[in-house]
Parts: sequence; structure tokens; C-alpha cells
Amino acid sequence: MADSGILDSSTRAAQSTGERLERAAQKLFATRWYATVSVAEICREAGVSNGIFYRYFRNKEELFRKLLGRILLSIEDALHGVYGTGLHERLVDFVARLTGYTRANPDLIAIFREGQYRFFDYERSLIDIYRTALATALGRRCGMADYLFALGGVRFASIRRALQDVELATEELVRILEQGAFPGMRFDAAKVFEIEVRPPSIVAAPATRERLLQAGKRLFGEKGYHETAIHEITDAANLAVGSFYLHFPSKESFYAELIRLVGREVRRFISGNLTQGLNELERELQGIWLFSMFLSIDRWCYNVVREAEFVLPSEVKAYYDAFEAGYRRHPESGTPVARDPVSAARVNFLLGISHYFGLEIVFDHSPGNARAIIEEIGARLAGGFGAGGSGAA
Repeated sequence: MADSGILDSSTRAAQSTGERLERAAQKLFATRWYATVSVAEICREAGVSNGIFYRYFRNKEELFRKLLGRILLSIEDALHGVYGTGLHERLVDFVARLTGYTRANPDLIAIFREGQYRFFDYERSLIDIYRTALATALGRRCGMADYLFALGGVRFASIRRALQDVELATEELVRILEQGAFPGMRFDAAKVFEIEVRPPSIVAAPATRERLLQAGKRLFGEKGYHETAIHEITDAANLAVGSFYLHFPSKESFYAELIRLVGREVRRFISGNLTQGLNELERELQGIWLFSMFLSIDRWCYNVVREAEFVLPSEVKAYYDAFEAGYRRHPESGTPVARDPVSAARVNFLLGISHYFGLEIVFDHSPGNARAIIEEIGARLAGGFGAGGSGAA
């Protein structure tokens, strides 16, 4: 017998209560880190008793995963059927759909950005969705290097605009996809990859402040900010609790300094190992290569910055602003280059490639062929999807 589509009152009530719990959870998870949101808070926000929650969900994780699944479906729906009579029109449509979704749904993006780190299988599913949509736009199969070039750049730029109010020119994103960020430039793979790398310096007898910061980085990276107590930091540094307050007025101020430290360490490692005499494309590729090396040495820095998006969002914006400022300096003179929506789109596109390449390394541990992937990215940076050139010298 065909379904009449009519629900009885008990079914409608069940759906209504379940939806209220989901809406409440979405509101809380969009502004708070997962670990800080309790089932009791979700129930209070939804206006139901705690016992009611367990009629619908086994635990908080099941509810969070359901939200992640719904976000995936909504993104898939938004990108389905990329349209255009030629490559340019399809790329314009693709970028418009992706950036439009991000701007219209900042809460969902914020939730998913935690979910992709906490439950990496959802990030894998999202990558599949993005690669399918990009393949439609390109009219051909989309490889991992294609994904990292296009989606790394556009995703990151879109998120910076939606969550951190960074104004970007979306037409510049389309231009880079078509023509590359360094049109016509070539790179010497040996100059980029066959280098001697100096590891981060290690202080033999670090001062108290440094000992606290290094202990905090490891603990925050392993356990998270909210799950780590001050006494655990001092214990790990083999110091008394009182020594913490001699250097930091609060746990929050300590975290802020830790984010700044991470940024300085990454930038120092990359700048200190960059080969002199490279062209812009070679510098970019070597920067990605060095960033991947740094993350293999110190994987906790990613976790520290990620959780801060909810704890100290202004510090995270400053963290990425500092990297952006580095891009806006002339490679030879060091003179700052003026910022505008077009240059901001280009810089954040480039930052995004490193960011998502790093995500692959930290959480998936898969790119044993990192050099080959970066070389393919180099070809796209040199010619985009329109030229099809190799970019390699």
C-alpha cells in the first residue's frame, strides 16, 4: 500500500522533539568547542528534559555525527549539477556555489571545521563530494593534486571570508583556477626538493616560560585546551603551579601566547630553510614542501590552532593574517605590498593549498608521494586548468 504521507500525532511529536534537539545542538556547536557542550545544555536550549535526549540519541557524539552527515548532504546538494557551456562558465558556477554556500552557512562551516579534525572520515567524504563537483566543472577526472590546488585554495579563501571577514574578489579565484597563480612560470624540481633542511632549533636548558609553553603545546595538542588543567602543564614541565602565574595571568593568556609561538615557529622554519635565488613558483612549492616537513616534526601545532577558532578566534585571525602579511612582502626588497580584495584572494588561495595539504599529512598520514603531488600542484599553479602545461623545467 502506498504511503499516504500523513503522520500520526506521536510521529509528528517525535520528529518535532528530535529536530528541536538538533537545532539546539547546531546553535551551541557553532559557537562552542565540542568538548565544552554538554547534553544538559543541549536539552536546556531545546526546552526538554535530559531524559528525553536519550530517546533520540545514544550520546552527544551520535548527535554531532548526525549534524555532520546533514552538512555533507547540504553541501552535496549545493554543488550538484555544476552548469556551463564551457570551462570558464563551469568554473564560475563552481566557485559561486561553493563561496555562496560558505557565506550563507557560517554556523554549519564552523561545526564542520571541528568535525573534520575530530572525525576525519567526514572530511574524506567531503573531499569525495568536492572532487565529484570539480570533475563536473572540468569535464574530466579530478586527481588529488587537482583537488588540493582548486579546493584547497577556494575552500580556505571562502572560509576566511565567511568566518573572519576577509574581503576577497571571487573573480580572482576563478582566474587562478583557469590560468594559475604564476601563469607561464616554470620550476626546477631539483632546486625545490633536493635541499638540506635544518630542523627547528632545540634549547638545551630552556627558561621556565619556554618549558611551560612547550609542555602546553604538547598537552593542548594531545588532549585539548579545555581538557588540560594548569597543574598538568606545570607537572609536565616539572615546575610548581605558582611558576605558571609568574609568567601568565591566566590559562587563556597562556593559550594566546602559545598560538603566537606556533605561528613564529612555522614561519621561522620555512623562511630559515628557503633556498635563495628561486623564482616565485619555486618559492611557493618549496614552502609547501617545508610546511609538510614541519608538520611531520611537530604535528601538535595544527591541533593547537584549530581549537583556538572557538576559544580565541581573534588570535587565530591574527595567526593567518601574519602568514598573509608575509606573502604581501616583495621577495627581494621586503617592501610590503598593498592589500586589496584581489591580492587577498590570491594570497589566501595559496595559503589554502598548504593548509589542506597539511591536513592530509597530519590526519591521514597518506601522502608518501608528497613530492609527486606537490609537483602536480606546481603544474596547476603555472597553468591552471585552462593551459594544461607541465610547469616543470
